[in-house]
Amino acid sequence: MSSGNFQVSKGGEVLKLYSEVEANCLDCLMRDPLRPFVPQYHGLVTRGELCYIRLEDLLSGLKRPVIMDCKMGVRTFQEDELVKARVKAPLRSDMYQKMVKMDPSAPSAEEHAQKGVTKWRYLQWRDSISSTSTLGFRIEGIMMEDGSIQRDFRKIQTLAQVTEALLYFTRSQLDTLRAYHSRLLALSDALKNSPFFRTHEVIGSSLLFVHDHSKASVWMIDFGKTTPLPDSQELRHNVPWSEGSREDGYLIGLSSLVASLAQAISVASWQQEESCEEEQISP
Repeated sequence: MSSGNFQVSKGGEVLKLYSEVEANCLDCLMRDPLRPFVPQYHGLVTRGELCYIRLEDLLSGLKRPVIMDCKMGVRTFQEDELVKARVKAPLRSDMYQKMVKMDPSAPSAEEHAQKGVTKWRYLQWRDSISSTSTLGFRIEGIMMEDGSIQRDFRKIQTLAQVTEALLYFTRSQLDTLRAYHSRLLALSDALKNSPFFRTHEVIGSSLLFVHDHSKASVWMIDFGKTTPLPDSQELRHNVPWSEGSREDGYLIGLSSLVASLAQAISVASWQQEESCEEEQISP
């Protein structure tokens, strides 16, 4: 949800700072069964010194959209970050500060003394305190109609808490919840048939949920850390990660989201029936 890497251009496009890894992924995805679930990729454009990826603007035509960013997978760090950390990664004071802000007791005595942590240590810690490692995804933030961004979902740990967040995000609107649910089931089918998905380690990628009063959709975004597997290796995406396996747990996160949405739909239906009954009773 940061706008630092983005520029909006005319004609329903968004420009995102060029990354070779992401451009390669988008190139493949345009010829893959996942294409309907990814923003349209229109190639590259140079503005001044910088090169940008041209993408479909997913908010185009929506009135006061509400947006939720869910970072998918059981880990948000790549395996080579782990290898680099062992070699002796640089200490990051900015990540140490973020850690202390969220939990002053999180850094070790040594890290407190150095006032720094490695990037890998920070990412691993972030995954462990959120639902990333348990549910296979985490809610990074929600932007409401008025443009306010809420990030207090980052410490969610249970499916029941996710369900509550979904009801808040959709204001318990059944149509919206159902549209999201069926879109995720369709995505699940597309992932099963996707050569891209089978042969890529998908790290730090998000599902972007977007709705306004009339429509709702979900999109796969952010492929800057998604890398092809070496020679004819394939991933299952539905098993926990162990070092060297390269498994990302993407499908673990997807099934958690589908389960939470189903739960949210039943809560919202029940709320609707309750309020209908109350209306009938009141004179």
